[in-house]
Amino acid sequence: MNAELLLEIGTEEIPSGYLEKGLQELRLIADACLRENRIEVAGGLHTYGTPRRLVLTGMGISQKQKDLVKEVTGPPKRVAYDERGAPTKAALGFAEKQGVSVEDLELIETPKGEYVYVKSQVPGRPTLDVLAESFPKLIADIPWPKSMYWGGVGFPFVRPIHWILCLLNGEVVPFEVAEVNSGNTTRGHRFMAPETMEISDVQDYFLRLGKAFVIVDQEERNRAVERVAKEAATTVEGTLSQDLELVSTVANLIEYPSAVCGSFDESFLAIPDPVLITAMKEHQKYFAIYDGKGQLMPNFVAVNNTVVRDESIVQKGHERVLRARLSDADFFFKEDRKRPFLDRLEDLKGVIYQAKLGTSFAKVERFTRLAEYLAEMVLPEKMDGVRLSARLCKCDLVTHMVTEFPTLQGVMGREYARMDGYPEEVCLGIYEHYLPLRSGGQLPTSKIGAIVGLADRMDTIVGCFAIGLEPSGSADPFALRRHALAVIRIIEDMGWDLPLLQFIQKSLSVLSEEMELDNAEVLTRVAGFFRERYKNMMLGAGYESDQIEAVISLGLERINQLRERIDQLNRFASESDEFQELAVTFKRVSNILKREDALFEVNPSLFQEECESTLWEAYQSLEGDVHAYLDRGAYYEALEVMVGLRKPVDLFFDGVEVFTKDDKPLRENRVGILQHVAGLFMSVADLSKLSIPFSIPASSRF
Repeated sequence: MNAELLLEIGTEEIPSGYLEKGLQELRLIADACLRENRIEVAGGLHTYGTPRRLVLTGMGISQKQKDLVKEVTGPPKRVAYDERGAPTKAALGFAEKQGVSVEDLELIETPKGEYVYVKSQVPGRPTLDVLAESFPKLIADIPWPKSMYWGGVGFPFVRPIHWILCLLNGEVVPFEVAEVNSGNTTRGHRFMAPETMEISDVQDYFLRLGKAFVIVDQEERNRAVERVAKEAATTVEGTLSQDLELVSTVANLIEYPSAVCGSFDESFLAIPDPVLITAMKEHQKYFAIYDGKGQLMPNFVAVNNTVVRDESIVQKGHERVLRARLSDADFFFKEDRKRPFLDRLEDLKGVIYQAKLGTSFAKVERFTRLAEYLAEMVLPEKMDGVRLSARLCKCDLVTHMVTEFPTLQGVMGREYARMDGYPEEVCLGIYEHYLPLRSGGQLPTSKIGAIVGLADRMDTIVGCFAIGLEPSGSADPFALRRHALAVIRIIEDMGWDLPLLQFIQKSLSVLSEEMELDNAEVLTRVAGFFRERYKNMMLGAGYESDQIEAVISLGLERINQLRERIDQLNRFASESDEFQELAVTFKRVSNILKREDALFEVNPSLFQEECESTLWEAYQSLEGDVHAYLDRGAYYEALEVMVGLRKPVDLFFDGVEVFTKDDKPLRENRVGILQHVAGLFMSVADLSKLSIPFSIPASSRF
């Protein structure tokens, strides 16, 4: 009969940002622990949590370990037995060590000959005993961004542990962690039901905590937060802001929600909406409220962790705190507006971007030149807007508002630029040059914002590589991996035919005016970095590794074409009956060409065999059609045309000796034919990178 498992770790309040990741890690570690201990879990493991508790449940837990079958190899037969077949001291010693009689020893055939071995079965232990031994380490192994010690307890954990509830089918799993013994009790809400309660099973646990004002399930708590907040907003006939991130954050701060609706002075509505929302959300975790026209109202919703008798007192407390925040924001806003926005560009000369890379002003100067370089290629008609957006985009970093609210960088730049009367496309570019804000995040919609963002990121990547700050392991303090992925995604999304290597070289050229660089060495490392980021992105999107390699091994010069090329190569591999034979043929060509570095021209007058003429004529007849398809991005059709080269290449290999020793001009001419054929294939993909079984026919003569 299977059992149910319940583990609860009761703590002081865990930071909201730690809870979700901590629960994920708890489930993963618990799953690994049970598997390693051969304990089956038929119903799966689930985790739940509140600020005061981490909960693990499991259904269908086997009540004992699986038996372990051990097979241990001993000495060789010739050592274990003498000429008469009697066991030697070696056999007797091996049997004694394994806890079996010598008669139980068996022989097993191995590549090295016959060996003595023993096969034994170790009975599984009760699951309760195994968990009692394993759970202290399981709890200790949960990783946290920061852990703490308390009192004289030498046990690091995210917050002090106050109680541990651990049951297997209603029976206490006995162990001790941080000087706290496990038991069958839990506690309800800190203020509304702090009493200790005995728990009999998982169902009883959820039922009793629900009555004790604790919503253990995070998803259920999210829904409760959203429900009470919306209800509070209706008291002023308003609509709650749609902010799932804030809902989740608030739900991780409480165990049982109640909400009040407060107000603030309407004069604060003169402050830009993003400032008001940020002040409410980030500092106080309040929800904004909108009217029927979508306009921000002078109201907010605060969610509390307890039901209070007099909501008016709580409401006034929230209003008083928010009033102070908004007064500060109002002061910062008015101070910022005393100067033209562009004047702050000079202030960036006093801000160190990076000790070896200079000030933020120097960085703006560098990536403005890069943005102009990109604009010449893809947006020449908007050169002035690109240049202006680049010069303005970092000016808000030295405003009072962004100093107080760092998450508003870009947002305040856009707002201040609008107030100074700059064109909307410039204002939007200031904000969108930061996009995407995170991996997989929203990309810029404006071309100006995309260009400035590309230039800014490339300057960051090249600069960091130039001074030795490239990522290593998990360390990436300048988020270069994210920046490189953003560059790739933006170019791909915009469909721009930007030569990536030239872009990197231009950035190096600009930077080399300020410091000495080994441009070629840095170029190689940066290009390799982009190559790996592109491959990881495509692997994450579900593409096959060998098909990605077949395309990107030719270079990343035209990022906007790579995905389509991989897609069509995959389609050809899936649909064409000729694919495998074509790939094998190309691999034969590729393997021969590895032996020759120089490039050779083809002189038809040197042909000695008909197969040479046949292959060269086939190449010449197909070359024009292949390039015509490539010019249209029709890579599938180009590969279909190149199928016509397969038989002539095979006949060529069967009919001539490519590396003839006695005639150098003839050898170079034959290599030249293969180089032209390979070049045509390589205009689509390096088929030698594909995972195709390859064997050279016995008749081939190299």
